[in-house]
Formats: sequence, C-alpha cells, structure tokens
Amino acid sequence: MPEVNIRIVNEQDLDRCFEIESVSYSGDEAATKDKILKRIKTYPEGFIVLENDTEIVGFINSGATQKVELSDEEFKELIGHDPEGKHIIILSVVIHPDYQGKGMASKLMNSFINKMKALGKSDIFLICQTELIDMYARYGFVNLGISDSDHGGMSWNEMSLSLEDT
Repeated sequence: MPEVNIRIVNEQDLDRCFEIESVSYSGDEAATKDKILKRIKTYPEGFIVLENDTEIVGFINSGATQKVELSDEEFKELIGHDPEGKHIIILSVVIHPDYQGKGMASKLMNSFINKMKALGKSDIFLICQTELIDMYARYGFVNLGISDSDHGGMSWNEMSLSLEDT
C-alpha cells in the first residue's frame, strides 16, 4: 500500500475536500463549499485529512457538543458546536471513489478515534445509511436505531462509540 499521511485540515485543503464531498455524496447529502469552510475554520481539531504523496484522498470532519441531537440539521453548520464538548458528532466520513476499497477508510477511522481519545472526548456519534452499519460496527460503533434525521431526503441510522470503554 502506498505511503499515506493523516493530518489536521487547513484552509488550502478546501477545494479538494469539496471535490471529494461532491463526487462521493449524492445531491443534498453533500455539504456545500461554505459548510466545509466553516467546519475547517470552526473546529480544525475535529477535521482530519488523509493524503498520499500527490493529493488528499479522504477526510473526516466533526463537531463537539455537550448535548447530542443527531437529527439537528443546524449542527451540520456547527450551530451549537462547543469545542469543550465531550461528545463528538461526525459530519462526514469520505474517501474519494478512486481510492475506495484500499484500506484508506480504516486508516482514517482508526486515526480519528485515537485523536478523539487523546482530546479527552467521551464518545463519538454519527448517522449513516443502512449499508454502512456493519462497516462502522467493525470500529466498535453500536447501532442506536433509525434516526429522526431526514438529511438529504434520506433515511438514516444513528450509531455511537464509547471512547471510555476502549
């Protein structure tokens, strides 16, 4: 496998992150360029990118909160974000389609989980499509059931990972 690097995002990564988000998510599911920029500026500690020797191939971004409401659409714009919050909500986990199926998501997820532990966070939450439940379960996430979220006009499942048990 080619050498990869995982690091905190910077503003120069905006165009590539937006490109990856746009080709990886359908329609309204993808974050706008403005939302991605806000996530970069507001909580870079919760936004990591994975790059090979030529380009960024994927990323995870998130926000922190004291109160978890996964169906809160405003949180996707980090309204209610509190950097001191003990709970992390993942907003995007994405690998460019050209690099999927090569173990990149595992490197990214494991790094993100370890980073959140190091920051003293208590747990990580996300919503995902049904076909991704098993993938997230491999990292220790537990399925909490169907979400009230209708983000992008789709049906979602809520999942959580306790960082205090691992």
